[in-house]
Amino acid sequence: FAFNLRREIFQDRRVRKALSLAFDFEWSNRTLFYGQYTATDSYFANSDLAARGLPSAAELKLLDPFKAQLPPEVFTQPVESLAKGAPDLRERLREALRLLREAGWQIKDGVMTQPASGRQLRFVVSLVSPAFQRVVEPYLDNLKKIGVQASMRVVDDAVYERLINGKDFDMIVHSFPESQSPGNEQRDYWSSDSAGQEGSRNVIGIRNPAVDALVEHIVQARSREALVTATRALDRVLWHEHYMVPQWYIAIHRVTYWNKLAHPARLPLYYDPVTYLLWWWYDPKRAAALEAAMKAGTAVKAGAAMPQGR
Repeated sequence: FAFNLRREIFQDRRVRKALSLAFDFEWSNRTLFYGQYTATDSYFANSDLAARGLPSAAELKLLDPFKAQLPPEVFTQPVESLAKGAPDLRERLREALRLLREAGWQIKDGVMTQPASGRQLRFVVSLVSPAFQRVVEPYLDNLKKIGVQASMRVVDDAVYERLINGKDFDMIVHSFPESQSPGNEQRDYWSSDSAGQEGSRNVIGIRNPAVDALVEHIVQARSREALVTATRALDRVLWHEHYMVPQWYIAIHRVTYWNKLAHPARLPLYYDPVTYLLWWWYDPKRAAALEAAMKAGTAVKAGAAMPQGR
């Protein structure tokens, strides 16, 4: 869930973290997803680009110039799922309340309110697919337990595109696709210059000098080692600034195939797994065996395991 930092209520990092703590991934994974997913624990999850443990000496060289501007956790805490340290939802909600009070919010008549201004902590989650309502509704229920009045709305594709391009939303469900070799697309995702550009992919509205500098280190990296170091440093800053409420990922590919189709016994010298999966043809012998087995009510071996490509 991506915050829109252009909204004043989201400009305090403590508020963003409090709202993140209220999302109960474990419940959703167990109840809605059959336990198939893993809680997101990095902006570059499931790759060697993800930050690990505490910052390395090489990362600290990039981070130290901005130490006064960055959250202390960047230097003292690893990047990991918010639920790892506090798996119990009630414990997380208590911490969320503490953070909101620290940020100057108080519950008044059941609603989290800023006493000085009277502003209430209310926002809308905009969705383009009704399929996500079952994920958002329990999250909204948890927020209400700490006095946050959040709601959701589902809009059509055209309206949603206008909301995204014009950055006219409170919170959306969003993703930032990454490759194993990040580059200048990081400027469009996170840099200050892109935050004010209509149609840019910096939907969050991040304007952070440390992020700008780390993005440039990624773009200008002259070796794989330098690229990984800069990306891990960026990961730490993005994560501990709580720019998003982390969701989940899956570390495998789901593949369904029809065992009337087959591959050759002898494969080319060079091929990749995607090519192997995409190229099939009808095998009369396999089809006949399958049909005979179906009539007999017996099982047919689906096929040999995928061989290792070069």
